[in-house]
Amino acid sequence: MLDHQVIDTRDAYLAATASISAGTGPIGIDAERASGFTYSQRAYLIQIYRRGAGTFLFDPPALGDFSELNAALRDDEWIFHAASQDLACLREVGLDPQHIFDTELAARLLGIPRVGLGTVVEELLGIHLAKEHSAANWSTRPLPEAWLVYGALDVELLPDLRDRMVDMLATDSKTDIAAQEFAAVLAREAKPVGPEPWRRLSGVHSIRGQRGLAVARELWLARDRLAQELDVSPGRLVPDASLTAAARAMPSTRQDLADLREFSGRASRSELDRWWGAIQKGLASTDLPSLRGNGDLLPPPRAWSDRNPEADLRYKAARAALTEVSEELAIPLENLVTPDYVRRVAWTPPENVDPASVGEALAHLGARTWQIEVTAQRIADAFVDVHQAIELSSESDS
Repeated sequence: MLDHQVIDTRDAYLAATASISAGTGPIGIDAERASGFTYSQRAYLIQIYRRGAGTFLFDPPALGDFSELNAALRDDEWIFHAASQDLACLREVGLDPQHIFDTELAARLLGIPRVGLGTVVEELLGIHLAKEHSAANWSTRPLPEAWLVYGALDVELLPDLRDRMVDMLATDSKTDIAAQEFAAVLAREAKPVGPEPWRRLSGVHSIRGQRGLAVARELWLARDRLAQELDVSPGRLVPDASLTAAARAMPSTRQDLADLREFSGRASRSELDRWWGAIQKGLASTDLPSLRGNGDLLPPPRAWSDRNPEADLRYKAARAALTEVSEELAIPLENLVTPDYVRRVAWTPPENVDPASVGEALAHLGARTWQIEVTAQRIADAFVDVHQAIELSSESDS
């Protein structure tokens, strides 16, 4: 499609589906959202490229359901760059791949230091890929031609990039590792919304007391309801810093809130009654939030030396051992094994520490087979060394 026309009618969509089905090889796919502009994370443009078929740009809000296209491509390999960012919005319109190749994840496994699509394409294919529209408001209609060119280029190079990476993974004996990682991305369930999503409010840690937290909670909830209603990113109505400033100031009247300089944003005054009502609700609430929050969050590692010194020693020893493995395999530490898994096993280790028990604990948390194979022994050895060092220290002290 040299003119980069957006497909927004049913007939054009069905014709494109037939053309893509007649193409050959894996499918390059990408989706553009309007993150930072809209409340929803829906796709506003879906780009597909396949050899022998060409490039196709689809308008999801206009088309709605993509079940025919999904049925036609279900058994083929879909190539993404950072699939985890796009799968949710694609599944929302009925596009749900069964087999993927993720070039961003492959780049990490190959030890490529910078994994943005433009950087990886330039390094492996020698082609400069401009990325100036990545943060655009893709809910804009009509979409500018320059944006469409950008969107098309995002997928047209994916098959060539994938082929290059397949060879590199094989050379590094990482083909099976990549397959396990791709399967894990597909199987990963969406993270459920926590019981207190308002605690994600930036700067909430600066608010003192339960009453202040109750005010922050009600302001966040009021903003979230309005953002959903208008389909506008919450921060574009009133930024987080304004909500936390109001919760810290605890204004006693509507005018006090209006006079608060730190309380800004495009809806800060036009919706002043809404915000003042939220503050009053927080001030009157008998359901005061706890100071520490709920959930099974571990303390930050910097606090471990005081709160759980042995866990601190285990974690530091395991991290040092895993850093060596990371360097040996040229795989970033965060991809070698999820850091939170290591923290949890270090905080609450198996009763009898050995590679099997550590591996079982990692598997329970969600680690992949290859991750357990390359890390369980090193973690177990580190824990045993720490235990022995503590025992020797205790004996010498006695």
